[in-house]
Amino acid sequence: MSEAETDASRIGLAAQALRLVTRVGLKPVFSTRLSLLVQRSLISAASRCFPRPEGVRDVEHYLDGVLARRLIPEGAPDGRAILYLHGGAYVLGSPGTHFGIAARLALAAGCEVFVIDYRLAPEHPAPAALDDAVSAWKALTASHPAVALAGDSAGGGLALATTVALRDAALVAPRALALISPWVDLTLSGESMQTLAAADPLLSRDWLDWAATHYANGRNRNDPVLSPLFSPLAGLPPVLIHTGSDEVLLSDTQRLETALRAAGVEVQSRIYAGLWHDFQLQAGLMQEADASLETLGRFLRAGLEPAA
Repeated sequence: MSEAETDASRIGLAAQALRLVTRVGLKPVFSTRLSLLVQRSLISAASRCFPRPEGVRDVEHYLDGVLARRLIPEGAPDGRAILYLHGGAYVLGSPGTHFGIAARLALAAGCEVFVIDYRLAPEHPAPAALDDAVSAWKALTASHPAVALAGDSAGGGLALATTVALRDAALVAPRALALISPWVDLTLSGESMQTLAAADPLLSRDWLDWAATHYANGRNRNDPVLSPLFSPLAGLPPVLIHTGSDEVLLSDTQRLETALRAAGVEVQSRIYAGLWHDFQLQAGLMQEADASLETLGRFLRAGLEPAA
């Protein structure tokens, strides 16, 4: 059995139970039959069911006019930070829905994490999210000399697109890039869109296509601004990617890793057998999610360390 195949025996009982909860309770929310307002409300409510880690202060902050939540773990050193871009297919999500992931990264990395409330489609289609991410990055690097970048799902794709934009503009580069189940191809051309459609307990191709249409707003979806998988990738910082084996976006991770390696970028990835898209959102309830965020945080911490 390859690591991209389902193997429920390799995940704990909590993960098996949460997989069922995800399929029955959350997947119906990601439906084109529900209005976007209803989807946003339900996802916000669901996020409040996940445990919030202690030891992190949460304060409102602005980065060049972009609203953010500044998460400050006890004993965090000055000058180091992570800019975090939340998922939600560019149409859902907020710093609040992704507090658990971001706070656990702050604890594992031992530094501040800034989660920006970038503008969402369809009210604000592309490139609004990218413009907000770049603006926030420039403001954050003006006050913090060592900054890394991270994101999940659409936020992972946005983190990659932001890194490419920073490179092309000769701006300060992230020290490291941590991606969780990144959505980097809005053309939805990956093989897993078909082969894992039945296995994925959360996402469907139809819903992703609907969200991509809102975000693209008439742009060609193979535009690298939308689909950074198709960008030239040479010269990017070290990358770590964590993905579940049972998600329609698996091919995005596999193709991205191949493309980064071919471009000479230092890249590592792990595919978690039997797990699903953005399972890290359920950290505090399942050990696999906790372990993933601890590993991602340590990777970011190492990238932010001063050069020897």
